[in-house]
Amino acid sequence: MRFISRSGAMTAAVGTGLSLAVLPTGSASAAEDIHVGCNDIPGLVDAINQANANGGRITLAPRCTYTLTTPDNPDDGLPEITGDVTISGNGSTIRRDPNATESFRIFHVVSGGTLTLKSLTVSGGDINNMGGGALIEQGTLNLNDTAIKDNLATTGGGLYNTGGQLNLDRTAVERNTANGFGGGVVNDGNGTMTMKHGSLLKNRATVNNGGGLENILGTASLESVSVRGNTALNGGGIRNLNGSTLNLKSTTLKDNIAVRGGGLSNLGPNTTATLVDSLITHNTAITAGGGIDNQAGGQVTLTNTKVIDNEPDNCAPEGSVPGCTNPTTSSTIDPPSSQQLLPDDDIKDPE
Repeated sequence: MRFISRSGAMTAAVGTGLSLAVLPTGSASAAEDIHVGCNDIPGLVDAINQANANGGRITLAPRCTYTLTTPDNPDDGLPEITGDVTISGNGSTIRRDPNATESFRIFHVVSGGTLTLKSLTVSGGDINNMGGGALIEQGTLNLNDTAIKDNLATTGGGLYNTGGQLNLDRTAVERNTANGFGGGVVNDGNGTMTMKHGSLLKNRATVNNGGGLENILGTASLESVSVRGNTALNGGGIRNLNGSTLNLKSTTLKDNIAVRGGGLSNLGPNTTATLVDSLITHNTAITAGGGIDNQAGGQVTLTNTKVIDNEPDNCAPEGSVPGCTNPTTSSTIDPPSSQQLLPDDDIKDPE
């Protein structure tokens, strides 16, 4: 069942027998609060279409699973986001049915669209294209207390942002897989990504690069984020390349694995990575750059940051990262305080 809370103008007019002529112009197009019953997929589709047209806030049933068995359009489980749409999940999940015969992602935000998700899990997206959980094409996606998990795509297993704005707050991107690059997130095409108080956890780029995050020609800023347990060929935790800008503050890269650049791979001229009050530790590379692999003129700046106890080395090539030393000596960078680093167990999904 779907419940819609509208402006009181129409009810008052009808209830008192007034002429419709006294109604204020445009009242029928006012934004609505739309409540969608548990697993009411037609109601959810209708609610998104209404919110696209008029702007609106959609509220899901608490702790319910909404299962998409077929796509709304060839690539997307739900209608494309073209307007200003907010979905409050109340701890619920929107997922692609594991037994669905067609491949599709869950959300698609197009140019001019803004989607805000609150207290929601997005899972099971499966597409031979970009963004298993969501694709952002020059639009805006805001994720608050949300989990993007167990999605699959060719690139950007969890999320793919191209030329848009991706904002993650207290959000987990977890156990997503890309058959190409960007297991957790791809930030591409001059896109902007900001992430605070969340995690990139156990994502995989199975045959390419950027296990947790692939930042290509974009700007990505992470603060108080745990980047842990991700795997890729290059850049197990994060790969930053092609003139991109990466800013890490109070962020931990730990237990990531790659052939090169277990924690971070920084590649190419005018590609910069700035790490402040952060920690890169216990990452593993098969060949070199267990903590950081800085190649082809890339620039990495460490401020009050430790790069320690990575295998087989902390930084490669030797001397390419000022202040980073390899296992024969410890880092000369002053260690951050315990309050500045995320604890090991700060990787749980948001409640």
